[in-house]
Amino acid sequence: MHGDITTCRVDAIANAANSRLGGGGGVDGAIHRAGGPAIMEECRKIGRCPTGEARITTAGRLPARYVIHAVGPVYEDGRHGEPELLASAYRWSLKLAEEKGLATIAFPSISTGVYGYPVREAAPIALRTMVEHFQKPGSLRSITFVLFTQDILEAYEAALDEIAPEIEGMP
Repeated sequence: MHGDITTCRVDAIANAANSRLGGGGGVDGAIHRAGGPAIMEECRKIGRCPTGEARITTAGRLPARYVIHAVGPVYEDGRHGEPELLASAYRWSLKLAEEKGLATIAFPSISTGVYGYPVREAAPIALRTMVEHFQKPGSLRSITFVLFTQDILEAYEAALDEIAPEIEGMP
């Protein structure tokens, strides 16, 4: 859906974080501003998070219960492990949600802002990772992509159309 992830009433929202967990621009800055200082206090206690991983904190004043800070890769040319690191950041986020027994989560488009990952390459990776996750039992019942601009939403819709034949008939 097209919208503002900071307004989502879900168990957790994912944050396109940097490895310092220090806030920043884009989605990261918006989440920290809307959630207030409690998020940053927990991030400071955690310290750093490697690229391709995620960490979980309170959601502060946000309507969600938790924020999962996923660190995606900075895009170079797609041949330096970026696809694997991006998928890993999503998988880590899903793993943390499952560990907490969460049922609903919302994601932004990780790494496609200032990290420069082309959204038309990132969207199929994100969607395939979600489909892969739902192939095994778990607590998550709903995963929503909340995308800030119409062009990113359209790229995700096109990617979903592209991968639809791969997922038809899956359990």
